[in-house]
Amino acid sequence: MKWEYNTDYPSVTDLKKKAKKRIPRFAFEYLEGGCNEDVNLARNKSELQEVQLMPYYLRKYQQPGLQVELFGKTYDAPFGIAPVGLQGLIWPDAPEILARASLKHNIPYVLSTVSTSSIERIAELTEGQAWFQLYHPAKDELRDDIIKRVAVAQLPVLVVLVDVPSFGFRPRDIRNGLAMPPKMSVRNILQIMGKPLWGMKTLAAGVPGFATLKPYMPKGLDMAKLGMFMNQTFAGKIDEEKIKPIRDLWKGPLVLKGIVNEEDAATAYKLGVDGIIVSNHGGRQIDAGESTIRSLQRVAAYKGKMKIMIDSGLRSGPDIARCMAMGADFVFMGRPFMYGVGALGNNGGDHTIAMFKTQLRQVMDQLGCARVEQLPDFLIR
Repeated sequence: MKWEYNTDYPSVTDLKKKAKKRIPRFAFEYLEGGCNEDVNLARNKSELQEVQLMPYYLRKYQQPGLQVELFGKTYDAPFGIAPVGLQGLIWPDAPEILARASLKHNIPYVLSTVSTSSIERIAELTEGQAWFQLYHPAKDELRDDIIKRVAVAQLPVLVVLVDVPSFGFRPRDIRNGLAMPPKMSVRNILQIMGKPLWGMKTLAAGVPGFATLKPYMPKGLDMAKLGMFMNQTFAGKIDEEKIKPIRDLWKGPLVLKGIVNEEDAATAYKLGVDGIIVSNHGGRQIDAGESTIRSLQRVAAYKGKMKIMIDSGLRSGPDIARCMAMGADFVFMGRPFMYGVGALGNNGGDHTIAMFKTQLRQVMDQLGCARVEQLPDFLIR
């Protein structure tokens, strides 16, 4: 089936501008911001764009095919929708919109533990095709129960987030009252009044909350106590000993997200992990870190031993091609899909996926590349 994108919004930049007009400032800044001075946020994009590819115009080649095999399943494109927390705050029903689009386009959607839709709801909407990203709980019983729910829902891939030993220092969120515990200031209320469509849709959808965690929250939990609950529930650093019981418990493909160096990649491989996602949390955790495209080079030796994936900083079809050329088996994007939903609502997921497919095909046509796994052959080294 051929999917068309809205030609009024042919780039992520166009979607971002439209989304900014429709979303209250505090919610848009939660999505948009990095941490500290946004240095690593900018580095992710700028250093990725330095990667260059060489076209070969006189070679014979077939029309480009975007399909790629990953963990025993063939996807229709080499990219998926990365996990994003509090998606329903940014645009009402955003997780459901993106989950439906992922099923139609046969690409993976990854649900975050702290998104605003539950494991069971997303499993229903994706016919059990979504992945789940686990924020590691402090208590083993909670960890085991969440993993059991993922297994019962028959979601195929479990992603364990490893790069949040502490929450990033995000000045925008602190100013806007989106640090824990959240608060609704007069300024934020005025911003909502200036975005009436967002306000009406939020009213219809209900106040966003951590749907997956709802069964574990004390009844009557007010906002002042929510921050304490979250800190107690997800306190602690992930290490080798915390991954081992997850590997024993989870029988499907296991992925670690947030791996950025050779030592951690070696540990992941030793633990029998099936894949890693090279990620710096979209530049939201450590401003002094390196870009993910540089980190990808560090773990390249493990390609073929486990699946090497990447997110953070990708904004276009050329960016997808660049990452694949640098050795990634698959890529994920978070903010671009949220811009799409913020800009176009229910059509945002379909549009953004179709747009990226169109852009990637154009790059591969220019290069003379017939299959995505051949993209490393076109890298200018």
